[in-house]
Amino acid sequence: MAIIEFPKEMKWGAATAAYQIEGAALEDGRGLSIWDTFSKTPGNVLNGDNGDVACDSYHRYKEDVQIMKELGINVYRFSISWPRIFPAGTGEINQKGLQYYHNLVDELLENGIEPMCTLYHWDLPQALQDQGGWENRKTVDAFADYAEQIFKEFDGKIKKWITINEPWCVSFLSNFIGIHAPGFQNLKLATDISHHLLLAHGKAVARFRDLKVEGSIGYAPNTEWLEPFSSKQEDIDACNRGMGWFIEWFFDPVFKGQYPHFMLEVFDKHGAAPAIQAGDMEIISQKIDFVGINYYTGSVGRYKKDADLFDLEKVDIGYEKTDFDWNIYPEGFYKVLLKIKDQYGDIPVYITENGACYNDEVENGRVKDQGRIDYLKQHLTSLKRAMDSGVQIKGYLAWSLLDNFEWAEGYHKRFGIVHVDFNTLKRTKKDSYYWYKQTVKNGWFDMNY
Repeated sequence: MAIIEFPKEMKWGAATAAYQIEGAALEDGRGLSIWDTFSKTPGNVLNGDNGDVACDSYHRYKEDVQIMKELGINVYRFSISWPRIFPAGTGEINQKGLQYYHNLVDELLENGIEPMCTLYHWDLPQALQDQGGWENRKTVDAFADYAEQIFKEFDGKIKKWITINEPWCVSFLSNFIGIHAPGFQNLKLATDISHHLLLAHGKAVARFRDLKVEGSIGYAPNTEWLEPFSSKQEDIDACNRGMGWFIEWFFDPVFKGQYPHFMLEVFDKHGAAPAIQAGDMEIISQKIDFVGINYYTGSVGRYKKDADLFDLEKVDIGYEKTDFDWNIYPEGFYKVLLKIKDQYGDIPVYITENGACYNDEVENGRVKDQGRIDYLKQHLTSLKRAMDSGVQIKGYLAWSLLDNFEWAEGYHKRFGIVHVDFNTLKRTKKDSYYWYKQTVKNGWFDMNY
């Protein structure tokens, strides 16, 4: 037997995001988001899919909370749709939208599940995008105002807060690589947006402190690990630059009050260093209570001149892959967590996203997703290794509770531990759901079973 056991006080949960599950895109006064616009522009999303209906969680939240209650989790991470609260991004509050989140939070609390709220999971109001979006510093202030309104509204009910989810995706994936909304391909735009996102995070934290909101606040960067192909310094340096794009670029400003010099050199070389104003770094680097870590995959990399922005190429050395074609690399999870501890100290950590895409379908009322179970076992083992190495892990939230709208991949990729039939919206608990339920109940699992 290979028993992997976790502390009794460990929090167990699952996570979702508003645009991916809620649907009701045009109901009860919700305004348009950039994802409404992007997904309805031909060629942007696989099969022309969009989030108009998604999992219809807006109407089925009680059913979904019961699924969570049976699962036995004690924390649920969800996001608030900014345009559901402020249809124009600023100005008048949409009370019906606000009421939905009160209903959801009340339902969670009545069923013994603690809400963890993400303020921004990518659905910027289109009205703000029309004024320049995250490139416009006015959006930073609009976000702080929106955050303040939500803090006031839910103070005492929600005690775990995340400002921004995956700022790398919001900036670089969406505005440099261009495969997410709004779909631009401009490096200088992306670096400026990355700075404005961190500034928005800092301003929201400042409002949280000023209001003396009960609870704790952090943010949730996405991370990857790059293992050097060899011990050559050029391979090591190339991998450090590639990882620095995800980790140091978004961690150093928050924890050290400055951008990493080795990354500024890269962006300077391309004429794309962000525009930083006096006082910005002081706002960004305010103390936070925890950091959320999202981890899915890692790779082996080596130096190759002009291969990409960082003179880095990834080398496929035959790792098994998920149905998203991402490497299954649990060792990278362990290494990422140790790197963060070594570089930024003993900050409390929640694993706010970790999971795998497997497109198994319902057969005779059952979804046999052994691949996902194996993935969870491997990554929870790496998590335990990190905990035993001194990383302050406070909780683990599986991505995702439900199969959902997977952004540019539409409904083609499934990350849920609960299957959703997107024609009927029927929920079917997968084998991974039952495995996770048992793990949550016991606080341990047998790696060999």
